[in-house]
Amino acid sequence: MSPDARLPAAPPRSGRADPDEIEVVLFDVGGVLLEVHGIAVLLEWFEHRVTPEEVWRLWFASPTARAFESGRIGADEFAAGMLAELRLDMTPSAFLDSFITWPARLYPGALELITRIPSRYRRAVLSNTNALHWPRVVGELGLGEGLFEQCFTSHLMGKIKPDAQAFEHAIEALACEPSRIVFLDDNLVNVDAAQSLGLRAVQVRGLAETRRALEELRILESES
Repeated sequence: MSPDARLPAAPPRSGRADPDEIEVVLFDVGGVLLEVHGIAVLLEWFEHRVTPEEVWRLWFASPTARAFESGRIGADEFAAGMLAELRLDMTPSAFLDSFITWPARLYPGALELITRIPSRYRRAVLSNTNALHWPRVVGELGLGEGLFEQCFTSHLMGKIKPDAQAFEHAIEALACEPSRIVFLDDNLVNVDAAQSLGLRAVQVRGLAETRRALEELRILESES
């Protein structure tokens, strides 16, 4: 799961498609269905000495973050490694107490939007997340796994976006041609990686853009 979705606004990258050729709607979670506060918290810790884009790059380049979100290390090692990498003056327990709250809430209307997708489409998730965030997302925050046919989470797959192996794992498990999968993600690097493998990937930021992309793809009928 990405640390935050609240980056400078950009129009969604999308294109019209024949809905009869689409079989799967594959969602990212953070920044698409779920509001996350990680970047805002990190900016406060850095006393706004860096930009949101720089924090973003630090997070995705972090070997410790990648190891944790691909399930290779535990929470204690993750906290110690991030404090060292980011040079933060706080205790590991304080870091983890904050980190676990970064997923804030489902965007209002997210559950309704998911259930509006007609039953002829399969619904699935492909998300970078971890052993602290994912249980909160499906439990406390209400994104129950029963909403989706399959959930591909980085910490359980051992694979992380934007690496090709994460997408290839999902494609193989879905047993579906990449061109018949619509993938919605808030991060352009993930969208580009998915497109390079043949998925119909669309960049969306927040639920309004997610809804609009599904309407433009004629998966959902417009409410207007």
